[in-house]
Amino acid sequence: MDLRKLKTLIDLVSESNISELEITEAEGKVRIVKAEPHPPAAPQTVYMPTPTLAPVAATGTPPVPLPVGSDSAEPAEEPAHIVKSPMVGTFYRSSSPGGKPLVEIGSVVNEGDPICIIEAMKIMNEIDADKSGTVTRMLCENGQAVEFGQPLFVIE
Repeated sequence: MDLRKLKTLIDLVSESNISELEITEAEGKVRIVKAEPHPPAAPQTVYMPTPTLAPVAATGTPPVPLPVGSDSAEPAEEPAHIVKSPMVGTFYRSSSPGGKPLVEIGSVVNEGDPICIIEAMKIMNEIDADKSGTVTRMLCENGQAVEFGQPLFVIE
């Protein structure tokens, strides 16, 4: 096939809305397939929390922060530990449907104890406590979809 004729056919396919052209002649067969352009990525919206400001007193003077120090009579309370999801998936409280939940509110757990299951891509992943303590709050419902880094439990 003549190169000029081939170039003309390529130009025709690229300018038209056909995606494929196949021509068979005595000297051979030519097939021209137009590559589909990839659609541009959809714009992604990211929501950032806006900082909240403490109200200013009516006199116009800013509030005075309370001093933080070790000279108070009360012992410093250890902040609660939040167990976060290590993956995207579906949260389950028990290891089998209708089974007993691995932990309840008030359960005492040791580091390494299984506390829930996250199903990701049809694989059941056992999630272990990363700190010893008492489960004080459950932040997910059974069967709920969870994201990477989403809080699951509070252990104190």
